[in-house]
Amino acid sequence: MTQPMGITMGDPAGVGPEIVVKLAAEGLPHPTVVFGDFAILARAAKLLGVPVEIVEIAHAGLAQGGVGRIEVVPVSRLPADLPFGQVDARAGAAAYAYIDRAITAVQAGEISAIVTAPINKMAMHEAGIDYPGHTEILAERAGTTDYAMMLANKELRVLLVSIHVPLSEAVRMVTVENELRAIRLAHRAGLQFGIPRPRIGVAGLNPHAGEGGMFGSEDDAIIAPAVAIARQEGIDVAGPLSGDTVFMRARMGEFDVVVAQYHDQGLIPVKYLGLDEGVNITVGLPFVRTSVDHGTAFEIAGKGTASAASLRAAMAQAAAMLRGG
Repeated sequence: MTQPMGITMGDPAGVGPEIVVKLAAEGLPHPTVVFGDFAILARAAKLLGVPVEIVEIAHAGLAQGGVGRIEVVPVSRLPADLPFGQVDARAGAAAYAYIDRAITAVQAGEISAIVTAPINKMAMHEAGIDYPGHTEILAERAGTTDYAMMLANKELRVLLVSIHVPLSEAVRMVTVENELRAIRLAHRAGLQFGIPRPRIGVAGLNPHAGEGGMFGSEDDAIIAPAVAIARQEGIDVAGPLSGDTVFMRARMGEFDVVVAQYHDQGLIPVKYLGLDEGVNITVGLPFVRTSVDHGTAFEIAGKGTASAASLRAAMAQAAAMLRGG
C-alpha cells in the first residue's frame, strides 16, 4: 500500500469528525490514517447515516486501506455524548493530542504528510494548552523558526509575513529579515508546487505601498530593500505593490505567489473567493502539512451539513506537493 497520509480529527465538538467521515464515505482520494477518537467518529457516521467501517489500529504502519473504511489510531477516549458546538477542555486537550501524535508519526516515517481538521483555540486554552494555532505547534515540534502560513485555492496563493498577532505587532514585524524570510519561503513553496521559476508579488504595508512616503515609510525603507536583496539572490520578485490591486494581478496570472504583510490582508482575498476549495499550507516544515481553510463551525456541528470539499482539496494539495507539483 502507498504510504498513508495522516488526518488529525480536529476538535471533537466541531465539524472535524463529520467532514472526515463524509469524505471517507465519498471515497478518500489517498490512503489515509485518522488520528482521533473511535466513539466520536462512530457518532458522526451514525449522524450522517453513511455506511463506513471504522477500525482501530495501533499505529499507522498497520493501515490496510479500503473503500468506505476509516482506520483510526485512537488517541483519545471521549464520551460519545460529548456536547456538539461547545468549548470543552476535554475536546481541546484531545485535539492537541491528535496533532502531537501525527507529528510523531510523520517524523518516524509512518505517514507521508499531515492534513489537519479544524481546532478551537479557546478549547485548547481551557485545557491549559496555549498556542495561537496549528502552525505554531507544528513549527515548535519540527524545531524550526523559519516557517510561514500560506493559503491557496485555484486562483490565489498567499503567504503571510506575520500570522496570529495583533495588528500593532504585525506592523513591528515588518523588518528586512522577516520580509526576506517570507520571500524566500514563497519561492520555496512555488518550487514545491512544481513551478520552475516562481513569480512573487510582495504587497505593501501601507495604502498604495506608502505612495512614496506620503502614507508611511515602511514600504520604501524596509520592504523595498528586502525585495532588492531577494532579486540579487536570483528570486523573481516584485514589490512593494499596492495591496488593493496585487491580489487581482495575481489572479490574472502576473504572480504565482503573493506575500502579504499580515493575517487579514492576505486571508480576506483568499477566503472571499470561497472556503470550499481553500487550503492552509505550512511552508518551511521538514514535512508536508495542509489543512482545511475553515474553523470548527460550532454553529452547525452535529447537524450533518458541513462540507468536506476543503478537506478533499487539502488532501489533493498535499498529494501534489509530495509529487513536487
